[in-house]
Amino acid sequence: MVPDTFQFPRGPDGRAFHAGLQYKSLPNKEKIKRSWMVYSAQSNAVFCFPCKLFGTKSTRLTKTGYSDWSNINICLRSHEGSPDHTKCMLQWRELDRRLRKNLAIDQQELSLMEAERKRWHDVLKRLFSITLSLATRNLPFRGSSQSLYVQDNGNFLKEVELLAQFDSVTEGHVARIKDDASRTHYLGQQTQNEIIEIICSQTIQTIVAKIKQAKYYAIILDCTPDISHKEQMSLVVRIVELVPEPHIREYFLGYMNVVETTGLNLSNVVLEKLRALGIPFEDCRGQAYDNGANMKGKRQGVQARLLQLNPRAAFVPCAAHTMNLVISDAAKSSTDAISYFGYLQRLFCFFSAATQRWDILLKHVKLTLKSWSDVRWESRLQSVVAVRSQVKEVREALLEARQAVTEPVARSEAQGLAEEVGSFRFLICTVVWAEVLSVTSQVNKVLQSSSMQLDIAARLIKTAKESLTKYRQSGFSEAIESAKELCEALNIEPELKQKRLRSTKRQFGYEAPDEPFSDAQKRLEVEFFNHVVDSALTSLQERFETMSQVRDTFGVLLDFQKVHGISKQDLHNHCMDVEKKLTDKGEADIDGQEMMQEIINLPQLSPQTTAFELLTYLHDNSLQEVYPNLWIALRIALTLPVTVASAERSFSKLKLIKTYLRSTMGQERLSGLAVISINAEVAHSLSLDDLISDFAARKARRALL
Repeated sequence: MVPDTFQFPRGPDGRAFHAGLQYKSLPNKEKIKRSWMVYSAQSNAVFCFPCKLFGTKSTRLTKTGYSDWSNINICLRSHEGSPDHTKCMLQWRELDRRLRKNLAIDQQELSLMEAERKRWHDVLKRLFSITLSLATRNLPFRGSSQSLYVQDNGNFLKEVELLAQFDSVTEGHVARIKDDASRTHYLGQQTQNEIIEIICSQTIQTIVAKIKQAKYYAIILDCTPDISHKEQMSLVVRIVELVPEPHIREYFLGYMNVVETTGLNLSNVVLEKLRALGIPFEDCRGQAYDNGANMKGKRQGVQARLLQLNPRAAFVPCAAHTMNLVISDAAKSSTDAISYFGYLQRLFCFFSAATQRWDILLKHVKLTLKSWSDVRWESRLQSVVAVRSQVKEVREALLEARQAVTEPVARSEAQGLAEEVGSFRFLICTVVWAEVLSVTSQVNKVLQSSSMQLDIAARLIKTAKESLTKYRQSGFSEAIESAKELCEALNIEPELKQKRLRSTKRQFGYEAPDEPFSDAQKRLEVEFFNHVVDSALTSLQERFETMSQVRDTFGVLLDFQKVHGISKQDLHNHCMDVEKKLTDKGEADIDGQEMMQEIINLPQLSPQTTAFELLTYLHDNSLQEVYPNLWIALRIALTLPVTVASAERSFSKLKLIKTYLRSTMGQERLSGLAVISINAEVAHSLSLDDLISDFAARKARRALL
């Protein structure tokens, strides 16, 4: 049937077909539909469908179509009354009745074909489910053999064998393969790769649809070498989902093999990836990387190059990585601090070097000693706590190990470590570092949340700064008292020995050297405690400067304590700053003047209300049209990332997927498995019927799908 809105083309005489011709008028003014008539828009002509199927005579209505619109009524009435048309109509109605009642002569063949199609559909459902199960658990698929019921045929075929023991569909499929009844089985490695690619593709399509629905997004990048010494760049996108309710989500979009790690090449790879996925870079409003020069460089870094293309994509350095650098700066500011962590590592290495020594340690302690990472400085808290809470037990284990070992070097090392652990200086350093690291570690762990918001991150950093400032005032005296208590438990004297430093002759200088401290305790306070805490405070101020600038730009949205006591002029200035930041090439995301009035018209809210809580309030009460500019600005502010922890977590999956035994894995398969594993929630929500339809449509299949 032709729609009423269709514009029929006119012929040379100016006449055209019209929708009223689809109905026949009866003498009693009733109308019946001419179901036999079909209009062809391509030919601009009408045909008789039943006569074209069953007719034996050649007419214009059955061959070329009738398009003489001036005589169309005469032709239709003449054709409807012809015996040949009536005969064809009866045959057409009879065929239609048989098809609807499944009485056609080929019905048995159709039933067999439908049963075969359903069987393959059920088999593929199980194969897709097995692939999803293995991929989300990061398990290898293949083994050294590609045959069923062979010892080393891999997890995929083993899952098929296991399922065949309890499932009739899989059992029948496996039986056909064993009996050579079918050469098509879809269990080979090429099919596995194809299934992985289909699941990955539809997962990405679902995520891209969410990104386009949210409109604004931020990108998170990080790089690392894999087991085969290829540089892999992880791309994560952060959005604010609004359906069914507001949620901050971060989605992994895959690994990209990069040859060069320069800012130019990395930015080109990212832009090409976004272009391939159909994600407009113009909607990007944030970018977060670590503190590498190729990433955060102000001239040649990735952030600088992307800002040239899109000035609205605000750069926020990774807060967790910055906090690591804060602790690194503090540890490197003092010789005593560097030496302390050296002793901790020596303790772990001594006991872990031999199973006999480790058994001795386990006899005395409940919490084993921990090694520390050169990169993750906050992880050193575990090393410090293991010693801080078990100093006596660790020292006793060293003394016992000194008697048990036979090697002279190991015995001497045990003696030296026992003396150092029992020293007053070591105990003071342990107490101080336990306090400093506990403050920064708590903040660091919270900052790594994928839903962390810029306003909450700023409050956490401010709290850490206040805690360290307070600890700076009375922390050393408290550390002395705690160290003395540990000395009592160890039954040693709390005596701080003065280390003699060799004096060297220096050339003449106008500035006299600092006068050395005669008091060892005062020297330790100035050269260790003050250096560590002051360096941490200074580094907190300097390294979080970029984040502070971004927060100040969106301050009116991220800190509602300012709004309650701010003048109208200052509020106007803040809103115009937000509008300026969100304007590029004359196009603005919001109107600053209108947003100011919307903020003034807000109902009374708690000063502690976060940006996410306000967005949720507007969503739950359907106030988007009342506060449209504030609604947009809040979504953009919450899109800004705080950390690259999601990208770093994707590297944990990389190590699980691409192992030493799977080091030859292709880039497409690696990225596909990672997308399924990391976005497991999205992958499991996919329809198996849609996946199978995609599988059937990709190319001609031997099986009926």
